[in-house]
Amino acid sequence: MTNRFATACLMLASIALAAPAWAEYERPSVWPEHAIGEGPTGQWTLVTSNLVTHHRSDPEHNNRPGLLGLEYSRADSDWLAGGVTFRNSFSQRSQYAYVGRRFDSGRFPVYAKLTGGVLQGYRGEHRDKIPLNRLGVAPAIVPAVGVQMNRVSSELVVLGASALALTVNYDF
Repeated sequence: MTNRFATACLMLASIALAAPAWAEYERPSVWPEHAIGEGPTGQWTLVTSNLVTHHRSDPEHNNRPGLLGLEYSRADSDWLAGGVTFRNSFSQRSQYAYVGRRFDSGRFPVYAKLTGGVLQGYRGEHRDKIPLNRLGVAPAIVPAVGVQMNRVSSELVVLGASALALTVNYDF
């Protein structure tokens, strides 16, 4: 791991360890209660990242993905859906559309998240760098662990067997 990525991971872990101060933490709802008969409201999250570290050092690897996306989670469940766009490990513009589930701690402001969806964008000589990418679109499963503080969260995301990413997200 690079020094800056190790520092970011250490900061994320130290926030999680300081969690007893937030023992009664509950993810904030920024949406007002709705009238009887209306459907449940939800939470929109802006997802960003500009820090990735690859397990194998390669000068061809891009460690600045410029990831930007939106995620929606329903107020009455742990399910979510979203999409992101980013520059992949080989600086090709890529997209990931997904559904998933967030597992909140309940006692601490930490959570786990598991998403699954389709990944597009690995082309040319890099097409086979992700499994099952014969048609230019491949299935993907992406686990993450995160820390939530009010409207801001940060996640350590596992990108297959090749890399880790650190995201910073904002609920609105």
